[in-house]
Amino acid sequence: MIAISGALFQEGAAMATLTITSPAFKNGEFIPAKFTCDGPDVNPALMIENVPTEAKSLALIMDDPDAPGGMWVHWVVWNIDPKTREIKENSVPPGAKQGTNDFRKTPYGGPCPPPGTHRYFFKIYALDTTLDLGSGTTKTALEKAMKGHVLTQGELMGRYKRM
Repeated sequence: MIAISGALFQEGAAMATLTITSPAFKNGEFIPAKFTCDGPDVNPALMIENVPTEAKSLALIMDDPDAPGGMWVHWVVWNIDPKTREIKENSVPPGAKQGTNDFRKTPYGGPCPPPGTHRYFFKIYALDTTLDLGSGTTKTALEKAMKGHVLTQGELMGRYKRM
């Protein structure tokens, strides 16, 4: 498991590893252009495993720490049903809410980096609650709302370089 700020985790929470994978690419591999601004720019399918039984919801953040101006947020989703085991390509799970990304839009915004190879992290969080947040919520506001409610997390990293 990749560590995040301990303050986000619920005190005494079980630390089993939540798993997120994609049939489109393996961890550390290149993300196909289909899921970027060089293609249709749709989200890849994501598979979720090892969700704790006590989870009340899941949250998902996709971001790029290699952006020239610092962290660039591509996708913010929360209140995903904890029974969800697949987020289908080009979709959002029923009932989930999307927040505002750094493209100033709510839907998925795929990789679209300037020159160089960038890393993109799909971070999944199991929460002990659902969150009462508006649809324009940012990553920062989501992380603040998740503080103390994270049971466990998982992460998938893909790379992309524009040709």
